[in-house]
Formats: sequence, structure tokens, C-alpha cells
Amino acid sequence: MVKAVVTGGAGFIGSHLVEALLTRGDEVTVIDDLSAGAMRNVASLQTHPRFHFVKGDVADQAALERVLQPGSIVFHLAAALGVERVVRDPLHTIETNVFGTASVLQAAKRFQNKVLLASTSEVYGKSTQLPFREDDDVVFGPSSRSRWSYAASKLVDEFLALAYHQQLGVPAVVFRLFNTVGPRQSAQYGMVLPRFARQAIAGERLTIHGDGRQTRCFTDVADVVRALIGLADCDAAAGQVFNIGSTRQVTILELARMVLEEVNKGPVDDLTERVVFVPYREAYGTGFEETMNRVPDISKIQASIGWQPSISLEETVRRVVESARRAGR
Repeated sequence: MVKAVVTGGAGFIGSHLVEALLTRGDEVTVIDDLSAGAMRNVASLQTHPRFHFVKGDVADQAALERVLQPGSIVFHLAAALGVERVVRDPLHTIETNVFGTASVLQAAKRFQNKVLLASTSEVYGKSTQLPFREDDDVVFGPSSRSRWSYAASKLVDEFLALAYHQQLGVPAVVFRLFNTVGPRQSAQYGMVLPRFARQAIAGERLTIHGDGRQTRCFTDVADVVRALIGLADCDAAAGQVFNIGSTRQVTILELARMVLEEVNKGPVDDLTERVVFVPYREAYGTGFEETMNRVPDISKIQASIGWQPSISLEETVRRVVESARRAGR
């Protein structure tokens, strides 16, 4: 039995990870300040004998000392999230990501914990060299545009984790997520798939930022969780960075069509009356810069633990729509 600590474990990805860890027989402690997560995500686990919940901030060393034990594996998922929040509150983004990660790594050094650090495809910035490889250069916009504060803060997190590994011997693993989607994901912070599902079910027009031709590679949360557990079990992964994502590119317009067809149980030939396009300047303010394409190279994680995504986007959309319907009842 592994003893695991999941920071941000009441969030979207964290709650799915917690369930998977409990299913395989691990003991799991969640520390979450509930600023982005919600107790409803882990409500069904409250009576589980191997589940423990602590409400707390990971930047608080005293709170971490209450949950960490020598030899525990730490999945550090707590972070600021969502483009809308990042653009509107860059100070929160930077402080939450950098101070929180530094605190977790300090505690991990003291308790001799392996740490898996959540990073993001955003760290590739405006690079146009596709697919993105873990050792590629990164290209950011100017610091005067708060949109890049999230990417920059997560890149600092990566540098911290790798420095703790190289200089202090902390077995840290960095994983970069590419648009994880699935049930329980909230539309609150601008996440596109749950927003589309909620709007389609309500009979509203789907809001598309920009022209909808930007592409993303959406990965089911169950596939992501499988990758995280695989990396946690792989000793050779320490000190390395891994992409986790699907390699299937889908435009946002194509995603909108998929959601509408799932909700309406039939083909949608004309999207004209079903969507509304919102310029980036209206959604996020003047000067917002979007990345048109994000595609991961996943050959490294395939070679390391044999992982690749197995759940189709169509299946994920179906489950997200079902989950949104249940939530609306």
C-alpha cells in the first residue's frame, strides 16, 4: 500500500486521481483550500477508511507537516487555473503557483517524499514548432501581458522541482498536461468543453472565443490519471519532464459540433445559428495573445512507461454531456 498526498485533491483532476489511488489500495490524504476545488467532488469518499481530507493551503508549512509522512508520494496539483482568472488576477496566479510549489518541495525534502508536479502545455508559449517536445525552446510574450504570467509561473515551478532533484536529491517528476477534460470539470474558469455542454443543454448558443479555428488536443481525465500513476511507480522518471496528452488535433469549431450532435442526438449541418463568436479583446481584454495550435510529442512517456491515450474524444464528450445533464437536475 502506497501512502499518497494529493494537493488540490478536491479539484477536477485531483478527485479522479484520488479515486484511482483508493481503488488500487493506497491510502490517500487530500490537502485543498477549496478555492478552486469543491467538497462535492470527493463527497462519496468521506466514509472511505483510507481517505483523509485536510482543508489547508499548501503554502502553509504547518499544514503540510500535518499530512506528509516519510516515504509518501506527493501529487502536487494545487495551482491557479483557467485563462479568465489568470488574465484578471495575475498576482494570485504567480503567488499561488510559485510559493505553493516552493512550500511543497521544501516539505518533501524534509520528509523524503517523491513529488509529481503538475505543469502545463502553456509553458511552450507561442512556439510554432510542432509537435512540442519536452526539450524544445519556449517562446513567451512580454511581461506587460498578464496572459503569460501563468506559463511563466509554471515554468518557474519546473525549474524549482528540477533544482530540488539535482541539488538536494528530491525525486521530483514534472508532467505537462494538454487540455485535460472529463466529468466534474467546471466551466467557471473558462474551460471550453464543460461550457459548451452546459450551453448546449440549455439551448443557448455556444460561445467561441476567436474564430474557432484554433486547435487543441483534448485528453480524457481517466487517461491522464493512468499516466500519473505510471510515472509515480517509475523510479527512472525522477528528474525528468513528460508531456501527457492526446495527439489528435481538433478545432474549437469541431468540438462545438461534437457537443451539439451529442446533446441533440443527430447531425448538425450548419453551425451558423448555434454558435456566437466573441473576440479575444472582449473576452480577455486588449492585447490578449492566443496560441493557435498545441500538439504534444508523447514518445518520451510512451518509451518510459508505455503510456498512450486510449479514450476517444467522442466518448469523453458523451460522458461530459451526461455529467452536465445530471448536474442540472
